[in-house]
Amino acid sequence: MFGLPGTAKVAALTSTRAAAKGGSEYDKALVDLLRERSIPATLFVNSRWVDENLSTLEQLAADPHIEIANHGTRHLPLSVSGRSAYGIPGTKDAGEVYDEICGNRTKPTELLGRPTWFFRSGRAYCDDVAARIVTDVGERFAGFQVNADGGATFTPEQVRKAMRGIRPGSVVIGHMNLPRGGTAAGIRLAIPELLQQGYTFVRLSDAAKS
Repeated sequence: MFGLPGTAKVAALTSTRAAAKGGSEYDKALVDLLRERSIPATLFVNSRWVDENLSTLEQLAADPHIEIANHGTRHLPLSVSGRSAYGIPGTKDAGEVYDEICGNRTKPTELLGRPTWFFRSGRAYCDDVAARIVTDVGERFAGFQVNADGGATFTPEQVRKAMRGIRPGSVVIGHMNLPRGGTAAGIRLAIPELLQQGYTFVRLSDAAKS
């Protein structure tokens, strides 16, 4: 599982966007905030969201501060035995693990001109065998240390409080699937505090190169 190297005050903001059928919403206020403050971030998108929001994905991918990453084909927990995570059944075997990873690579690869470098499964769950498959197909599994918004259910103040749990090397997960939630407003409150404490932010690929 990928983690940030070193002990400096560096953290990585990551956001996930999965879509049920017909789901095209995304938290534009969160993306606008990142752009406004020039905060790098890694955005994980799943196959259905890519299919329904290709023009939005193109705009996001063109932003030099934003890195696009792989959030799976069906947004399933990654398992070789069907193990559930948070009530969601996982992939049943190694073949389904492969399909979950690689089924969401073609369109992002065509758009980016290269394969995605990082993968995060549904519910960010991945068993040990599935993690090896992620590596074997050329990606890195991205977990997290700080859950910033409780799956886009937190109020802005709860997000701000959660972000105070950031430590050197933290990977932070948020969600951009509920624009009416408190994620963007809470991160807007938290970012100045973290910058004042001396934190800087990186995309996952930037950290991997350091």
